[in-house]
Amino acid sequence: MIQEVKRTVASGYLALVVLTAAQLGFGYLVFTAIRDQSIGLLILYILISVIVLVCWAGLFMVHPNEAKVLQLFGKYAGTCHDPGLRWANPFYTKVAVSVRVRNFESGKLKVNDSNGSPIEIAAVVVWKVFDTAEALFEVDDYVNFVQIQSEAALRNLGTTYPYEPHEDEGGLALRSNPVEIAQALREEIQERLSQAGVTVIEARISH
Repeated sequence: MIQEVKRTVASGYLALVVLTAAQLGFGYLVFTAIRDQSIGLLILYILISVIVLVCWAGLFMVHPNEAKVLQLFGKYAGTCHDPGLRWANPFYTKVAVSVRVRNFESGKLKVNDSNGSPIEIAAVVVWKVFDTAEALFEVDDYVNFVQIQSEAALRNLGTTYPYEPHEDEGGLALRSNPVEIAQALREEIQERLSQAGVTVIEARISH
């Protein structure tokens, strides 16, 4: 769903120079129209100056590891990932979304393992947003969504495997197969978050 907007987003530094020159130029023209008492030109120059003033609202800043999601009257217009001062349609609404890598550590959850034994389990999940549009529009609060779905996946993992392996059965166990369990946890969390524009970098049992 990611849609770049390179064609409609211009360099903010160039726009700053152009807008400043235009504002000063038409300001001078308004002064000359007043001096010459030319009503028609005065109205024209004032209208153009107002348009230039509106164009100033198109300037916005994109910080490193941040994206700006652009909407035009409620319709998704694209996402700008390029850091720095940028300019776009002044009628765009611009919402900042962090694309930094984040950590989430769950609380200690009390569950019963596959053998019915009560255990406490916790996990650390490393994740980041990769599709800003999906993160904003597919779920109400993507940060809260990550936390809830990660804990749900952790509960399911805790009830799927035993804490200790049985000698006669073998198979994976929470305590003796940390690498395989971590991979299974990451895959389940990723599946749950597939519609939220989030990618899971790492997930591991911490308790």
